[in-house]
Amino acid sequence: MATTKPRASSTPATVKVTAAKGRPMLTWVGKRPLTQVTAFPAQHVETFDPTGELEKPRTEEVWSDWPPGYPQGGLLFHGDNKEVLAHLLANGFRGKVNLIYIDPPFDSGADYVRRVSLRGATGTAKLDGEGYTLGEQIQYTDIWANDNYLQFMYERLLLLKELLAETGTIYLHCDSNRNYLLRALLDEAFGTTNFLSEIAWRRSDSHNDARRFGVVHDTILVYSKGDNPAFNRLFVPLSKKTRETWYRHREPQSGRRYNLGNLVSPHPRPNLMYEWNGIQPPAMGWRISKQRMEALDQAGLLMVVGKGSNQTLKVKQYLDESKGRLLTTWWDDISQIRGYGTGAEAPDFPTRKPEGLLRRIIEASSDPGDTVLDCFIGSGTTAAVAQKLGRRWIGCDINKGAAQTTGKRLQQVIEEQIAAGAQTSLGTGEGDRLDPSQLSFTTWRVNDYDLAIQHNEAVNLACEHIGVQRMRTDPYFDGTLGANLVKIVPFDHPLSPVDLEDLKRELDSRPEEDRSVTLVCLGIEMAARTWVEDWNRLRRGKNAVNRVEVIELRSDPKYGKFLRHEPARARLAVARRDGKLVVDIEDFVSPTIVERLAQQTGVVRPKIEDWRAMVDSVMIDTSYDGQVFNVALSDVPERKQDLVSGRYELPAPRGKTTVAVKITDMLGEEVIETFGV
Repeated sequence: MATTKPRASSTPATVKVTAAKGRPMLTWVGKRPLTQVTAFPAQHVETFDPTGELEKPRTEEVWSDWPPGYPQGGLLFHGDNKEVLAHLLANGFRGKVNLIYIDPPFDSGADYVRRVSLRGATGTAKLDGEGYTLGEQIQYTDIWANDNYLQFMYERLLLLKELLAETGTIYLHCDSNRNYLLRALLDEAFGTTNFLSEIAWRRSDSHNDARRFGVVHDTILVYSKGDNPAFNRLFVPLSKKTRETWYRHREPQSGRRYNLGNLVSPHPRPNLMYEWNGIQPPAMGWRISKQRMEALDQAGLLMVVGKGSNQTLKVKQYLDESKGRLLTTWWDDISQIRGYGTGAEAPDFPTRKPEGLLRRIIEASSDPGDTVLDCFIGSGTTAAVAQKLGRRWIGCDINKGAAQTTGKRLQQVIEEQIAAGAQTSLGTGEGDRLDPSQLSFTTWRVNDYDLAIQHNEAVNLACEHIGVQRMRTDPYFDGTLGANLVKIVPFDHPLSPVDLEDLKRELDSRPEEDRSVTLVCLGIEMAARTWVEDWNRLRRGKNAVNRVEVIELRSDPKYGKFLRHEPARARLAVARRDGKLVVDIEDFVSPTIVERLAQQTGVVRPKIEDWRAMVDSVMIDTSYDGQVFNVALSDVPERKQDLVSGRYELPAPRGKTTVAVKITDMLGEEVIETFGV
């Protein structure tokens, strides 16, 4: 790759953040101004460049402001967006982003899940005539203590402001749970004078609610960075009623329908008080100049209406020349995504937004070649629409499944553009098609958050496995098991005395709490065992309070089978034949999927007839260097009922090479097999 790599040092940088100066200012427990943030280096993990455009620097003017440390294409990051935003600021993107759209957690008290099923004729595993799915993966938990949620959003809004260009705009998508607080945060971060609009998107049909009016809309708050934000006026088609009642006149000769527009000024215009062909000026004056009136007359568009002293002038406005109605802040013409179907709008994520919504936002507040950022990328709708509209894009998400879904979606979009003959220039394209700014993207990791993501999934599965009743309101405890409170210790480390001291402080803050506590962990330090024994020794007898029990998921006699992870494995053959590389996937098995199905089916053991039902995608790198996976071939079936091929032929590089085959199962687990040929 011709471009230089971003900062590779393991020493983190410090990024300065300017103070918020807006009013009013919210106050909450634990509010901390964000004056600086640590910027960690990024690890380049994957490249998708089917046309080879990243092999040489781009010369187009639009790329002249692109930081030299990154390839000139789309950028997809996996990591905590706070750290990703700090990384972007430290690596040349400050003031370079033209448009930001974010759809953050709404603080709605819900667990958002991604529904997962096997591939196949019905999209599910067929077991003894009945369909079973793999269940649901936690994407992120939208459960916050109010103070934590405000601090979380406050910090990210301040970082996003630093990334915005002076002419840039931010759109924040929210709902009625916290929109009033988020608007106050935006006022503080961007200033009240930079508030532009509050858009109401009618996202669902009307429905009944026993206690209140049915909520059918979301709110999108729009703020600018500076005084002169970029904006393109948009129009929506006229309704049938408007066309019939407003454009009710018809020309006999041409049959064209028209209405009569008003030429009278709505407010006093003393400089436009002129007589026109014997018609006296109205009391407020005309709306247009005399020269403009003459031009309309010569074009045959002026009409005299009324009689005597009531005569006035109107202008013909033809229906076939109308751009439509100017777009307002009430958006009721973009439908929600319904159900769990297939195709481009299939809602793999329950909070996924329709492409039409993002198209409108991107067209209104950016131009081809501009940079669009979404740091809660989810299923990748913002990046996909930006790619289709000729914009540059940056996306990130802490959820690995979201990054994988976005990557596969962008590969499909780019491949469709290449098949349609798209070129990476900034022309207008043909018809409604815009030429893309890039036909490639790279994937990066800022810090390693795999364990954090696995923890969300593991907590959910552990609670189901043990029988924990989840609690949605307690900021510390995860649920109850019988009469006991339950705390799930993060699974990225064994239970330690530090965790137990945290528990002690929590119980000290709840003097009325007398229930015992069950700790669920993955491993336990010897010192922690001693701590628990000493704790319980002081709490003996039938009236003892706050005893501590431990369920260690690797060794517990009742629950110990859980989380004994056996990685997925594949059997492949790779060979050179007649100048080509031939890759045959002979078998693949995901023990995690098999075990998950077994948990649902009881005594009946699952039997999966075709290993491809467990595979979400296959990617091949024909010259793998052991670090960055360069996608030479990507097999991502478009529909859930379709299967991967399993046999592939690719052009063979000259000389000895290392071929890497990446297989991703339906739960997002990746297996990479390498072969020297």
